[in-house]
Amino acid sequence: MLNFRRSAILLLSLAVATVAQEQPAQQVRFDASTPRQRQIELAETAAPAEVSSRATIYVLGPKGYEKAREGRNGFSCLVNRQLVNTQEPECYDPEGSRTTLLAHLRIEELRSQGKSEEAIQAEIDAGYKSGKFLAPSKPGIVYMMSDENWVFDPDAKKIIHFPGHLMFYAPYMTAKDLGYEKNASLPYLVHPGNADTLMIVVPQSRAKDTTNKTHSQHKD
Repeated sequence: MLNFRRSAILLLSLAVATVAQEQPAQQVRFDASTPRQRQIELAETAAPAEVSSRATIYVLGPKGYEKAREGRNGFSCLVNRQLVNTQEPECYDPEGSRTTLLAHLRIEELRSQGKSEEAIQAEIDAGYKSGKFLAPSKPGIVYMMSDENWVFDPDAKKIIHFPGHLMFYAPYMTAKDLGYEKNASLPYLVHPGNADTLMIVVPQSRAKDTTNKTHSQHKD
């Protein structure tokens, strides 16, 4: 576990600071009624086309996620939802596809049954403790490069638009592992201290591309 954490932290040395753009939560309308083709298109925006075009695709149906396409590279893409009013296109690598992704599939299955968020979280936690769900056993990636990420900001307590980014598995990592006293701001931890903890990296190339385009427009 220690070697895994060191590897993940080294990857995060490439992180750069970014400011999420706040947008009205009502713009997020993704749910099981979203057309199947639209869901596939959204899922594919999570990763580079070379990856997502050969990945297994899941779409959200009335009973939870359904497999819309069988992949050829071990990756799995879908539109995830941390909350019922968020929209998070993600592509899991083979390690994530065999481990933590299964818990996310179960979450939507339970939501379709009308279970409360508290009851769902309790079942997922119990599943990790019993071994029904597994934490990733090695470093790996979750692509979240879509421009259509609408995520929950726990500090602002609202849905915000967040730029494309990469996430790396960091099971059970906490802010203290990164040298912080309480909350880590950079790198940012999703669900810290749990089996499905992830660390976020916002690629610097995105910021450079935007800067270059702005400069070109001014020159013209």
